[in-house]
Amino acid sequence: MSSAVVTVEALTKRYETVTALDAITAEIEPGVFGLIGANGAGKSTLMKILLGLITPTSGSAKVFGLDPTVDGLKVRELIGYMPEHDCLPSDLSATHFVMHMARMSGLPREQARERTAEIMRHVGLFEERYRPIGGYSTGMKQRVKLAQALVHDPRLLFLDEPTNGLDPNGRDDMLALIRRTGTVFGMSVVMSSHLLGEIESVCDSLVVIEGGQLMQSGPVANFTGLVGVLTVEVDRDPHLLAQRLTALGHLAAVEGRFVAVQDPIGADGDGPHLTSVVLAEVATLGLPLVGMTRKRATLTDIFRAPTGTGALQ
Repeated sequence: MSSAVVTVEALTKRYETVTALDAITAEIEPGVFGLIGANGAGKSTLMKILLGLITPTSGSAKVFGLDPTVDGLKVRELIGYMPEHDCLPSDLSATHFVMHMARMSGLPREQARERTAEIMRHVGLFEERYRPIGGYSTGMKQRVKLAQALVHDPRLLFLDEPTNGLDPNGRDDMLALIRRTGTVFGMSVVMSSHLLGEIESVCDSLVVIEGGQLMQSGPVANFTGLVGVLTVEVDRDPHLLAQRLTALGHLAAVEGRFVAVQDPIGADGDGPHLTSVVLAEVATLGLPLVGMTRKRATLTDIFRAPTGTGALQ
């Protein structure tokens, strides 16, 4: 029997002439799961179908074995949802809003009060909990949205672009909070993002959606562990070297004076092969070689197009 918390099969959603999801088949296992894709790729549509908020055109979706189109209320009892856009009442205090959401989820008043205090402390807003939300910073509002998603103790947490609008420090803080949430509460998390670095720093597995289609899926370690990157520094004409390596079938991207070359062979232990190829091409082109270093690939390296532009931006 499958251990997947979410299963979708040939899932399709069309809006008149626009296909938001095109026959996606995938499973989401317990843990922290990344849903990666450019804005408009279909990530939010998938989440809303799984929440039972919209119905698919065709195909099927199951959450803990339940069909959201039939058992939407039961499914939403099991899921905490943090939407992407600001949807908070500015005149209420954070604690009153989160407690209201707890009561709406069916918690008795005293239990809702205790749970709200616990969650407000967890998200770092305990000292500011009685201030009106309208006076909160963007980062604080994001924490309120996370708090209301957690307050009814769901089994599964959906986070739709949780770092939206945050500065770099705010993003780091939110990502650390998400990691801590998965650990402290032991719940599965599905995090949607268009930023590869966020997925890599938080998630165990990922699904890549582009143009409504499933492009890749699997554990993050399968991507970063199997592909190495050879970084070559030359004193001039890095684009010429990248073009030559590309013509030989290698994925090469220019980064200033550096050429980053994906090396799946080297990552499996046969490192000298690519090194020999690069040295031969550098000599043939007469380029001054400064140095070469090898590193394990990040998700950004893997999804970068050969031209050096991101495949998902």
